[in-house]
Amino acid sequence: DCSMETITVGDKRIGIKTSILEEKATACNMLCCYADELKEGFYPWIDQVAPTLVPLLKFYFHEEVRRAAVSAMPELLRSAKLAVEKGVAQGRNEAYVKQLSDYVIPALVEALHKEPDTEICASMLDSLNECLQISGQLLDENQVRSIVDEIKHVITASSGRKKERAERTKAEDFDAEEGEFLKEENEQEEEVFDQVGEILGTLIKTFKASFLPFFDELSQFLMPMWGKDKTAEERRIAICIFDDVAEQCREAALKYYGLYLPFLLQASSDENPDVRQAAVYGIGVCAEFGGSVFKPLVEEALSRLNLIIRHPNALRPENVMAYDNAVSALGKICLFHRDSIDSAQVFPVWLSCLPIKGDVIEAKVVHDQLCSMVERSDREVLGPDNQYLPKVVSIFAEVLCGGKDLATRQTAGRMVNLLRQLQQTLPPSIVASTWASLQPQQQLALQSLLSS
Repeated sequence: DCSMETITVGDKRIGIKTSILEEKATACNMLCCYADELKEGFYPWIDQVAPTLVPLLKFYFHEEVRRAAVSAMPELLRSAKLAVEKGVAQGRNEAYVKQLSDYVIPALVEALHKEPDTEICASMLDSLNECLQISGQLLDENQVRSIVDEIKHVITASSGRKKERAERTKAEDFDAEEGEFLKEENEQEEEVFDQVGEILGTLIKTFKASFLPFFDELSQFLMPMWGKDKTAEERRIAICIFDDVAEQCREAALKYYGLYLPFLLQASSDENPDVRQAAVYGIGVCAEFGGSVFKPLVEEALSRLNLIIRHPNALRPENVMAYDNAVSALGKICLFHRDSIDSAQVFPVWLSCLPIKGDVIEAKVVHDQLCSMVERSDREVLGPDNQYLPKVVSIFAEVLCGGKDLATRQTAGRMVNLLRQLQQTLPPSIVASTWASLQPQQQLALQSLLSS
């Protein structure tokens, strides 16, 4: 096969045999697959493969070659890290992983800066994020600085491309076909920004408060993403980045509440359910860690959460994640701000929403929270004269019958212990009426759990 492709590089035109390029791409893909499959078993070849693939991050003659090289970077790092951890790296230690990381990550950042293809840009960001997760604390400040600078460049370049496209839609010869093409291109931009959010999340989780000076620099690039003129996905990602800051940096993040919390509260009524979910999750995080800074906003937060929880379509599949996160946030307000709320009104509302089943991560948190409250014989949860006890027991029953999705093994164990205690300490008449309020299959399931 002698098919040729002509490529312009600078002011030169170069003819290249496409079959050779395709073979090169296949070879790169195979190396990537080997590293992925063999894990630490690929270690003996890393020193040969890394210097071969890293330069191909900037191989502009063939996209598939670049793609394969990009995909291989985290696999090589992971292989090295596992080999060291499992003691099969022939005596090499973490310094070797750092050395490889110092080679791979700056090369990825540099290639990203020059990458002409938006889709490959997104792949590079994805690979970079994986590399950052693997390297973790091995990154030094200069590397973080270069990544942050590159993220600024990525956001600016992406915004510029979107503006150009918006201008193109105003052209006289703009037609439906080009409209479809632009839509695809804009979706690729969203993927780029999505990956930016993932990288920032990783950096925040890795470096916590010491990343905040960089976050401050990035704020001017991120704040516009909260705007109503942005896509729902852009708004969601911007909110998630702040959620990460609030969750990971805790007290150090309090200084941002004044700026970001009003946005979160506003976004909790966004028409897009994913934006709502990110916003109410953030409200829950701020309720948990915000202390006195969150206190003045408790009332507004309650009314915002109430709107979501009481919405007639709250439990539709597209809305259930936002609903579950709103219930979780409400629970955190009950737990951390009970002196600022009318407990007799708010606690029963929260209880009536349990168990939650859509967002299994939040479900585990919320059901564990309920356990803690019952263990403390929390009168707000159990109600006057234990009037909410049947509800609590039925929640436990549903959670325990729901399998490992709704509670960790530890929480499930605590629930069983609590049920045993209640059986032993409460008057038999209350126990009997509580059991009678359960569905027959729940009664059977609980009986077998309690007797085991």
